Amino acid sequence: MGIFGFALCLAVTACLWRASIQGEHQRRLYRDLMKDYNPLERPVFNDTQTLTVNFSFSLMQIMDVDEKNQVLTTNIWLQLYWFDHYLKWNVSEYPGVTSVRFPDSQIWKPDILLYNSADERFDATFHTNVLVSPNGACQYLPPGIFKSTCHIDVRWFPFDVQRCDLKFGSWTYGGWSLDLQMIEADITDYIANGEWDLVEVPGHRNERFYDCCKEPYPDVTFTVVMRRRTLYYGLNLLIPCVLISTLALLVFLLPADSGEKISLGITVLLSLTVFMLLVAEIMPATSDSVPLIAQYFATTMVIVGLSVIATVWVLQYHYHDPDGGKMPRWTRVVLVNWCAWFLRMKRPGEERVRSACHDKRPRSSVSSVEPTNGNVLYMGLRGMESLPCATSPDSGVVCARLMGMSDEAPSVSSGQGDTELSKILDEVRYIAKRFHDQDEQESLCSEWKFAASVIDRLCLMAFSMFTVLCTIGILMSAPNFVEAISKDFFT
Repeated sequence: MGIFGFALCLAVTACLWRASIQGEHQRRLYRDLMKDYNPLERPVFNDTQTLTVNFSFSLMQIMDVDEKNQVLTTNIWLQLYWFDHYLKWNVSEYPGVTSVRFPDSQIWKPDILLYNSADERFDATFHTNVLVSPNGACQYLPPGIFKSTCHIDVRWFPFDVQRCDLKFGSWTYGGWSLDLQMIEADITDYIANGEWDLVEVPGHRNERFYDCCKEPYPDVTFTVVMRRRTLYYGLNLLIPCVLISTLALLVFLLPADSGEKISLGITVLLSLTVFMLLVAEIMPATSDSVPLIAQYFATTMVIVGLSVIATVWVLQYHYHDPDGGKMPRWTRVVLVNWCAWFLRMKRPGEERVRSACHDKRPRSSVSSVEPTNGNVLYMGLRGMESLPCATSPDSGVVCARLMGMSDEAPSVSSGQGDTELSKILDEVRYIAKRFHDQDEQESLCSEWKFAASVIDRLCLMAFSMFTVLCTIGILMSAPNFVEAISKDFFT
């Protein structure tokens, strides 16, 4: 037990002595490195030498895309690598010290900034320590929430693909003093966004010459390519708009006597206006391009507006005053004849009229007329076959009087009988003319109503075809419509 206890104490003492020696070496290394170090001096062996800085970043998350203000907010960890000639040491002279860390304000670091920054402080990075290796390799990984300006092209919204550039470069050093080289961006730890799908993050190195200097100014530009996920906008904007535009077609199926055709059209038009305002709130106030969904809404509103105009035309025909005149010849030919034949529409009672025309049976000696309302007037006197007959409750009384006159004709004098007969004939002619005019007015009203129903049916077919073609044509004009639908709606 004594030997074991002594060995344990010796081991603990050796470990403590080694740690104390290592801490002493690290403290001595810091003192030696910072003795003559100047953070303003470019750390190269020769001032004519170009310092190479390798640059990249790790994209962690796309936090927000503000279409109205055209600002992209991302969570990024920058990666900068360079060699500092004045921060080298021999590991054998400082045992156990394999790396040291310096605050970024105490040593030289490249002034790499985001050129298209939209942040209030402009530099949104969190200043961390710089990790230095014995060979002078410096590694600087500052994280930050970057706000960058981005031209948001909303032409194909909500089936759009946005490309936002992140341009990084030195603010004061030119290409002869600092050579900025690009390393591919890292997206292995990227956190998916609910509104945008990250497609790729390509990068390229550029050199730009300014009028002030002959040397080039290099920069590294990474392009964040992202595709909008359309499920949210499809369920909350597109599908309701398609359904509302379909309701506009019901205006032509609603009977004119219901009195709700105009009300339904105006209600649909107001609903589309509300959805149009919702889209306008999230879209930037730009005149460069019109969003795809705005084009669809505007086209649908035009269709609904035209349907309201067509409905007014239909109601004007349906409730046409018969005293206003007969139907024009071109209207009768185009609507009642051609369009009705094309739409396979038949006037009420047309089949019954055709069957009566094809009936070739000989007429009986007693004349009978069957008008449209079903009453029958029998003319029983000789020589009265040519009298026009009318259908009314009074026609039975007239027939009774005529039948009575025919039975009592031998017992009445000829002069008195002629007078009574002439009065009865005048009454018959008056009643016949009265009902003939009434039938003519009813026929004229029926003709106008039939023309209105033909317009309704014609507008239903035309607007249905136009709505389907506009919906398919406008929405499928987006370059990635099929890809967006297949990924967002069927996965």
